[in-house]
Amino acid sequence: MLKAHQLSFQFSPGVPLLQAASLTLSAGQWVGISGDSGAGKSTLGKLLAGYLAPQAGSVTLDGAALPKSGVQPVQWLPQSPELAVNPRWRVAKILREAWTPSNAQCQAFGLQEKWLSRLPQSLSGGELQRVCVLRALAPEVRFLVADEISTMLDPITQVELWQALKQEAAQRQLGVLVISHDSALLERLCPQRFHLSGGQLTPW
Repeated sequence: MLKAHQLSFQFSPGVPLLQAASLTLSAGQWVGISGDSGAGKSTLGKLLAGYLAPQAGSVTLDGAALPKSGVQPVQWLPQSPELAVNPRWRVAKILREAWTPSNAQCQAFGLQEKWLSRLPQSLSGGELQRVCVLRALAPEVRFLVADEISTMLDPITQVELWQALKQEAAQRQLGVLVISHDSALLERLCPQRFHLSGGQLTPW
């Protein structure tokens, strides 16, 4: 179980993004987070994945702190995949940074073999996002924070990406937190949903 307990965080003094926000994500569960731009959704995602340290409260995995080394069991997937990869690495090396997926897994996420020898900037945004999602699915991973990962993709690519991710999550009982402005998408994917506003999470 991934648990955020009474999280508080601010970048500027006197301007809190999160105020005693709490959230629990269990294995196999899909939870949605909506909120206005600047409400702190991405900050919450980064706290859950260990990219940021809470200024108050805690993030725990099965009651313990997140590990500080190795492949992290909670992976944060950003909206802009080009910011998450080394532009000088070929796609094959980017994937192997975390693990080596099987041919079947590559096919499920629509990765083409010819991409492996390319640099990331030669791929489209949708193609590179598929690479980044697959890279985040190493065997050690138990939870994903999907932060607006399909916002910039065309409708067909969106459907294909979410279908592949839902299948992989179901097989491995991955917990998935979906952050999105698209309320219709959250309603389709996530039985449990929260709205982040004023630093607080409210069910909707």
